Amino acid sequence: MKNLRFSLFIAPVFFILSCSFSGCGEKKGEDIQALEKIPLSYASGFSISRGNDFYEVEVTQAWTGADKVFRYLVLDENAAKPEGKYDAIIQLPVDKVILTSTTHIPHLDMLDATEKLIGFPSLDLISSEKTWAQIDAGKVEDLGAGPSANTEMVIDLEPDLIMISTMGDNLKYLDLLAQAKIPAVINGEYVEQHPLGRAEWIKFTGVLLGSYEEAKIAFEQVEKDYLNAEKLSETIIDSLRPTVLSGVLYQDIWYAPGSESWGAKILQNAGGMYIFSDQKGTGSVQLNYEFVLENALEADFWIGSADFPDLETMGNAEPRYKAFVAFKSGNVFSYTQKRGRTGGLEYFELGYMRPDLILKDMIKILHPDLLPTYELYFYQQLHERN
Repeated sequence: MKNLRFSLFIAPVFFILSCSFSGCGEKKGEDIQALEKIPLSYASGFSISRGNDFYEVEVTQAWTGADKVFRYLVLDENAAKPEGKYDAIIQLPVDKVILTSTTHIPHLDMLDATEKLIGFPSLDLISSEKTWAQIDAGKVEDLGAGPSANTEMVIDLEPDLIMISTMGDNLKYLDLLAQAKIPAVINGEYVEQHPLGRAEWIKFTGVLLGSYEEAKIAFEQVEKDYLNAEKLSETIIDSLRPTVLSGVLYQDIWYAPGSESWGAKILQNAGGMYIFSDQKGTGSVQLNYEFVLENALEADFWIGSADFPDLETMGNAEPRYKAFVAFKSGNVFSYTQKRGRTGGLEYFELGYMRPDLILKDMIKILHPDLLPTYELYFYQQLHERN
């Protein structure tokens, strides 16, 4: 499905790694401190606790259905390790970081830590101009199609930590990283289904980098902007909510966001009536064309229509699309407005961290009068080819 970006919000898939690593110099049992748990507002897949000179972070939802809890220790500079077993230990300060998903890149940008990035798989997927400045300066190594195939390069770079996305199934390099004493931490942000839950994972990154307070401030601004936008449409009555179709066909199967997915929730917050609201699921659902045609033929809008550049190309790729009223009326919108210099879609990089921008885009599309001066950020309307 190389060219099938079918749901409202599907992030790219990168390599998966994990490691178990603990150090020496532990404090004696009598020195064990009481931990203060730091409350999170929306995220449910991780927790943060603070000791006198360290943080403990637990990732409880590393992937969908995970039954293992990963514990990480983040030590303040010159702090001694407390008693206990951890899957990774990070000693501050952290100066060299390897990331594995474009969705992690905005965390560094927003924490003024872009210069810490030293390696990433497939640099051409990156959109961030700040990161490209580092790439142009020769400070970021291209790890190729996936660091799982470049483990030796990862080890040679000697990062202070490597952050892993678990949208895949390859954990076989666990032992190699552990033996190399490279702390690997799992970011399970994609499991969150509240739009602000995914954004709140910046606090996870903030703790790892010794920048929790900065991460807290960055998240609270996104939260404020999201909630303010949500208030604009929350009073819209059902009869004034336009109907919305999403997804595309691939090999005679229509893939669309499940009604419990974060994309469907943003659409609802924007004042839309999702055609497939009865199709439960937090990921994509598979539907046959006849079902979609019967239920969505007269939908007012079609949002999330893959990455076609125009209606003509879209219709030629799949003539059955032309039957839908939204296609005929030109109310088709795709998330392709902004691309990085090598073609990477900014939507797949910044979207998790900035659901407020996605929500405003949805409101502007569905209820333009509510945001009269706002210009679409991620989305654009498809037109006939010039």
